[in-house]
Amino acid sequence: MIKKFLNALGEYFLLMGKAIRRPQKFQVFWKLFMREINDLGVNSFGLVVFISIFVGAVVAIQMFNNFKASSFPIPTNFVGYATKVVLILEFSPTIIALVLAGKVGSYIASTIGTMRVTEQIDALDIMGVNSPNFLILPKILACIIFNPILIAVSIICGIFGGYIAGEITGNWTSADYITGIRIYMPNLFIYYAFIKTIVFAVIIATVPSYFGYNVKGGSLEVGRASTQAVVWTMIFIILSELMLTQMILS
Repeated sequence: MIKKFLNALGEYFLLMGKAIRRPQKFQVFWKLFMREINDLGVNSFGLVVFISIFVGAVVAIQMFNNFKASSFPIPTNFVGYATKVVLILEFSPTIIALVLAGKVGSYIASTIGTMRVTEQIDALDIMGVNSPNFLILPKILACIIFNPILIAVSIICGIFGGYIAGEITGNWTSADYITGIRIYMPNLFIYYAFIKTIVFAVIIATVPSYFGYNVKGGSLEVGRASTQAVVWTMIFIILSELMLTQMILS
């Protein structure tokens, strides 16, 4: 088991070494890059907004209930502050990354896997095209550039969801919530969130690409590879978060 994992890890780094090279034709690369921006980023915008609004509302309500049940009084304006911190530190970078691992990761693995089983990748190699660079690099750059935008949107929508929850439930006033949002928070929290986002973006783009690129068989194997890609992407996201948290916040 360990030997198999180490072999796969070595194949992964060799594949990424071929992928991260200067594109052979910039005009072709630019078209592929813009297509990946749309497929991997823009198409995920609605899902991220929807999830963030409702989870932000849930987090704010839970914070209010916890503060209310506390043995000592906590001002309601801390609901806004706590919601902001939870969204920035954990929910938006990590949970949204896990959602994108399922949505984007399965798409990448199935797309590249289908090209492998239909011998389109073999045709690229025969023509002298660097197929890992042609297929994987645009996806990596698209995720690195657009995922931070999605996370920023998620944070804003989550905070807005908490504001809406207060308006609907009446548990806290909008003035208290806005005051809580404006309470000082260390800039390190924001840096931590976006450093995590970039690392997760690389994982989301490269791990499914590896599984799709190395598919052997037919359509059934493509489906299995997509499932494995999502599972391993989530595992690496959680492990990398543990390491980044220890390195940055400790």
